[in-house]
Amino acid sequence: MSSHRSPADVRSGLKHPIIDADGHWVEYNPVFAERMRKLAGDKAADGYLASQRRVPESLSLSIAERKQRGIAMENYWGRQSTNTRDRATAMMPRMLYDRLDELGIDFGIIYPTAGLGIPRIADGETRRAVIRGFNIVTHDYFAKLSDRLTPAAVIPMHTPEEAIAELDFVTKQLGAKVAMFGGSFPRRMPFAEGLDPTMGRFSVTYENLGIDSDYNYDAVWQRCRELAIAPTFHAGGRGFGLRNSPSNFTFNHIGHFAAAGHAIAKGLFLGGVTRRFPDLRFAFLEGGVGWGCQLFADLIEHWERRGAKGLAYMDPRKLDRQLLKSLVDKYGYEDMAAELGRRDGWPQWEEDNLTGGVPVHDDFAACEISRKEDWVDLYAKPYYFGCEADDRMNVTAFGKANPFGARINAIFSSDIGHFDVPDMLSPVPEAHELVEDELITADDFRDFTFANAVRLWGTQNPHFFDGTSVAKEAAAVLNVAPARAAAE
Repeated sequence: MSSHRSPADVRSGLKHPIIDADGHWVEYNPVFAERMRKLAGDKAADGYLASQRRVPESLSLSIAERKQRGIAMENYWGRQSTNTRDRATAMMPRMLYDRLDELGIDFGIIYPTAGLGIPRIADGETRRAVIRGFNIVTHDYFAKLSDRLTPAAVIPMHTPEEAIAELDFVTKQLGAKVAMFGGSFPRRMPFAEGLDPTMGRFSVTYENLGIDSDYNYDAVWQRCRELAIAPTFHAGGRGFGLRNSPSNFTFNHIGHFAAAGHAIAKGLFLGGVTRRFPDLRFAFLEGGVGWGCQLFADLIEHWERRGAKGLAYMDPRKLDRQLLKSLVDKYGYEDMAAELGRRDGWPQWEEDNLTGGVPVHDDFAACEISRKEDWVDLYAKPYYFGCEADDRMNVTAFGKANPFGARINAIFSSDIGHFDVPDMLSPVPEAHELVEDELITADDFRDFTFANAVRLWGTQNPHFFDGTSVAKEAAAVLNVAPARAAAE
């Protein structure tokens, strides 16, 4: 999509603010690292710089060398150059703050760029030091801009203990209101311990936090409750599995945020997290909402077949062996009849009675689903999906095709600062084209660009927007008295 309208023109025609749920700034690493060194020490700074060498090291190899080593093609020429003003804006939060009206944005939640990968640092001590230093320096950059910008703190998730420790620090010491949780990071399989790292990196599973983990993360979700934090995920799925081309970055990039979000959303849901913590809100960023709508429908369809009732229908003990034998005899398959006779009428007795050691024959047991409203309460209500402005699939969030007619929580996410937004003036007009093309209504656009973001963070923390430029309007969405909204 492309629009000829200016952001200010679009914004002037609206009766509500615009909240950017996922903008980005681009840390200037040489300076950022030295600030980390002063505030958090050498281990934090050196570990941070080491984590940033992955992309240049990959790009320094030939296609043949990457193919031989199983290394993905990375993004080259990924920072604005022709648009130098936007390049500067991405580097300097103060400049972004000054340009918000020009961009048509009233309030922005800003995620990192270099910081996106640091939850994947393998060494625990280094990871914790880097993340602590990163959060401190980021806080300093945004400290005086809080009425219109708030940065996301990075939360490592290799263990519940390290997650809780960093959550406590960033909320109590730095006053952070937004947290970006690690997810989809690799864990070495036990049988691969001791392997050469070059080969060992292929012998991993990926953490989805909800099922099959070595850890129970319920203590983290409980701490989020207590600290009024809505967990948000900016996890990626690029560079491994089915997105590991040594020659084509676009092949690796398309769909990778959706794939990572898909895994985490499934894990949390099937692990019963949204059942045990019905008041928590979770966001999956930059992958769009199309996959979220499809996952909603897919889970329902699978529940009909892999829930307790559906699986009971397929219980092999219910097979009518006499009826099966008579039908085989009727249609004259003598060799089949002879084989069934040797098996006492059972087609595949051994295979049919293997259940993989699961204690309960119900893939959805942790969800405790008993009525259709459960699907809205456990999925459509707590999940939010970050959508870039030019994604035509944003319309699926508001369509009647979703099961039970549910509206899926799409949130406007500009992605400014990154290569896929060559002009920061484009996201707001591009998003509004869905209204101009009569694909969504003005009320849908209000939810997309404002109210859903308020509900995501404000449901968890009714005071999230206190003291901001959108405090009054946010209080109205949350049904919070204006006096209370301005109290702190």
